[in-house]
Amino acid sequence: MIEKEEVERIAKLARLKLTDEEVLGMQKDLSSILDYFNLLKKVTGKSKITSTSLTEEILRIDTSKNQPAETVEKLIKEIPERKERYVKVKTILD
Repeated sequence: MIEKEEVERIAKLARLKLTDEEVLGMQKDLSSILDYFNLLKKVTGKSKITSTSLTEEILRIDTSKNQPAETVEKLIKEIPERKERYVKVKTILD
């Protein structure tokens, strides 16, 4: 079980004032929570599937394709609001 002093230190960090009864209850609750996390750690530690192995199969290399200059200029001319070669958009952050 988690020590009383540890609960009091956590309560102080959280700026909580706990009665002795509440400290005792928190000792039990926090111990239960920590036990559950330890159980989860044991279960997930034995798993052979990792998130990196899954994402490597899905992701591709990000590359750009060079377009002919006339295509780029044509696209820029089609933009309704622009300043020189920059696109004007509505403000989304104030």
